[in-house]
Amino acid sequence: MSDSRSNPIWHKGSGGPVAQDWVTRFTVGDDPLWDQMLLPFDAAASLAHAAGLMNAGVITEDELDELAAGLQEIGQAWERGDVVVTVEDEDCHTVIERLLTEKSPEAGRKIHTGRSRNDQVIVALRLWLRAHLDETTFALADLAEALADVADDNRETFLPGYTHMQRAMPSTVAAWALGYAEMLCDDMSILAQARDLNNASPLGSAAGYGVPYLNLDREALAEDLGFERVQENVTSVQLSRGKFELAAVHALVQAAATINRLASDIILYSTSEFDFVRLADGLTTGSSIMPQKKNPDIAELARASLHRIAAEMHVLLGVPANLPSGYHRDLQITKASVMKSVLLMLDLSQAATGLVNGLSFHAEGIEKARSSDLFATAAAMERVAGGDAFRTAYRDVAGRDDLWEEQSDRPVSDVYTTHGNPGQTSSDTVRERLDAIRGE
Repeated sequence: MSDSRSNPIWHKGSGGPVAQDWVTRFTVGDDPLWDQMLLPFDAAASLAHAAGLMNAGVITEDELDELAAGLQEIGQAWERGDVVVTVEDEDCHTVIERLLTEKSPEAGRKIHTGRSRNDQVIVALRLWLRAHLDETTFALADLAEALADVADDNRETFLPGYTHMQRAMPSTVAAWALGYAEMLCDDMSILAQARDLNNASPLGSAAGYGVPYLNLDREALAEDLGFERVQENVTSVQLSRGKFELAAVHALVQAAATINRLASDIILYSTSEFDFVRLADGLTTGSSIMPQKKNPDIAELARASLHRIAAEMHVLLGVPANLPSGYHRDLQITKASVMKSVLLMLDLSQAATGLVNGLSFHAEGIEKARSSDLFATAAAMERVAGGDAFRTAYRDVAGRDDLWEEQSDRPVSDVYTTHGNPGQTSSDTVRERLDAIRGE
């Protein structure tokens, strides 16, 4: 592909320098990095738009064929790494239009008819989000499945439960793992809602106030790109920018929060003071000075990732705030925030799945935590089952170590009888939800 450069597409050709270098650097920022990823999605949207232009009588069928061939060539060049968005290009939209015009001058000059970079970036970003939110969902489903596998392998494996960081009641590894798996299923439901919200076509809104004279079939454009709906009122499109992205990142924050607590447990349980779990060597790092160290760096970075995604969420919450209606350059910043968040969540999901798959539970270490005080509640509830009032039973067993000790030797499946309690867990419901999420 040609590597020629020209003035920005918005330049009126009046002569003289367009802008100083620092102005270009400041206004473009890191957009080339993100637009490099968006380019094939913008190309797909451009093809749909070209078909719409033909149906509206703006271009001929032959010109549509030329544009389609050019867009295919651009896509292939992008896959080879031969098309690179630079600061001088400003964005991927400029790159595509420039290359199309070089190949087919007449048709290339018509491709931007009836659209603006304002709706171009939104449609490309939403196509990118649709694909990557699906990928994120499947990655989170893999994590939930790994936790379900842990539960199936440890249905009655004892694990102390904590409140206020103090030993509280007996639990099981299965109950621990399935709690996180169920929360991840709920997180994926929130993510599905955000995906549905973003699955709306902005095409035909142009700069935010529609396209004069030209009768573009907005419904057909949306259908061609697989969008579920059209943003009917063109003025809603720019009002939604940053807002729809915020919904996606908020959903990612929910999932990151679940992983944050999972990672915190793993870090705590792997300490020598707890010694409940052992991490695979490949999931730890060493110290530059202490030769004996095995540090849970992956778990620690997984724990910290919540705060990185939450920071981007605050960008998305703050940047559009107080802006009047219509487009403003401030909104450019929202693209990077949502894309960073999605890519980080993909890495985070993979890291968390690796951690769970690499866990081994240390039975000897866990058994050392089987103190009799964990079973005080069971001693009281056994009396309640025999007819005592709870407050009477509560008072009577307080301080009765002998009664607590008597309970500690009983299998949890004998003590707990209600489904979902320790010893009465099953991964079936989680797995059914995962099958539904995956469309299986």
